[in-house]
Amino acid sequence: MIVVRVLRTVLGIPLIVIGVIVAATLIGIAGDGPFADRVLRAWCRFVLACAGARVIAQAPALDPGKSYVFVSNHTSNMDVPAIVPSAPSSVRFVAKNQLRKIPLFGWGAERMGHVFIDRRDPHGAAKAISARLEKGLGGVGLFFFAEGTRSTTDEMLPFKKGAAVMGIKAGVPIVPVACSGAHKVMRKRSLRIYPGEILVEFLSPIDASAFENRDDLNHCVRRAMAVALPPDQRPIDFATADSSPEEGRSANVS
Repeated sequence: MIVVRVLRTVLGIPLIVIGVIVAATLIGIAGDGPFADRVLRAWCRFVLACAGARVIAQAPALDPGKSYVFVSNHTSNMDVPAIVPSAPSSVRFVAKNQLRKIPLFGWGAERMGHVFIDRRDPHGAAKAISARLEKGLGGVGLFFFAEGTRSTTDEMLPFKKGAAVMGIKAGVPIVPVACSGAHKVMRKRSLRIYPGEILVEFLSPIDASAFENRDDLNHCVRRAMAVALPPDQRPIDFATADSSPEEGRSANVS
């Protein structure tokens, strides 16, 4: 078992890097569109295969003619490969500006329509997100990692306010996403791979237009995610829930 894990790390990481180069080049040449979506999903499945990760996804039926804001917790570099192929619609990520500087990767991501923000400049970040909204989403979902960074512990961190502000401003429903188990496949600041199972739950949409206060909306989204996460990944300040996530989700395995 140890030998297999070592081989997955030694062979898997170089293969993943090669996959990034190929996928970013194809996406960069093609630009935003269905082909780029297919390439991104294929690259994510390739990463999962290299890692020996099995994803179980649950999602409600969403209106294909609508755009949504997706908000997830973040504990691992494996979150994105697990989430993208499982998402009920195409997504564009709101990501930290440092990722734009990665050769080929940043170029391809920007060409595809992902949004890069400087977390130290809230005003500039708001302008970048607003500019993406002005271009129109066209049925594509905008994806936020609500904590703004990967958690160094298993527990969910406090939320940033960007997703809630955008949801209220644009009147776009927010879909909370609970991702669990990815941190056991690859931990933060580690390249070691441990094959395992990742559960991705897309929860029922929350009507952002019903909220005037972004803190209230953030609390509602955070609670929905905390209820869906296993106890070891819930925030420390989370009281034992007396309710469960809404039903009506269909399961699939990728």
